[in-house]
Amino acid sequence: MSTTKYIYGLGRRKGAVARARLIKGKGSVTINDKDAKDYLCQNKALLAELTDPLALANKQKEFDVTVRVSGGGLAGQVDAIKLAISKALTIEAPDLRPVLKKAGLMKRDPREKERKKYGLRSARKKEQFSKR
Repeated sequence: MSTTKYIYGLGRRKGAVARARLIKGKGSVTINDKDAKDYLCQNKALLAELTDPLALANKQKEFDVTVRVSGGGLAGQVDAIKLAISKALTIEAPDLRPVLKKAGLMKRDPREKERKKYGLRSARKKEQFSKR
């Protein structure tokens, strides 16, 4: 059994659920057993966004991040991972909470896809009205 100490955080966004573990290390990020660069298809914008919480806390080289993420698309998954990392960081260092909160990293974005209603084409789109 592993005795490695880690800090855990959970994040959600749209349909994505991310469970992040922060372990003392050199700063590697692993998502679903793949390197973050490979998982995010070398997308520099998403990679930069992913490490925002660690960059704000100046702890990029202090922790290895291991993430399990499921559901949603890449953008939703990245937002879920950011929230999970932020929550884990606040457990480790509660004094970081105001900094992360001011940056908007501690709030779950509640917007979800609206369900399709019967009799309609999608959630709100209707058939074109014909007067005659």
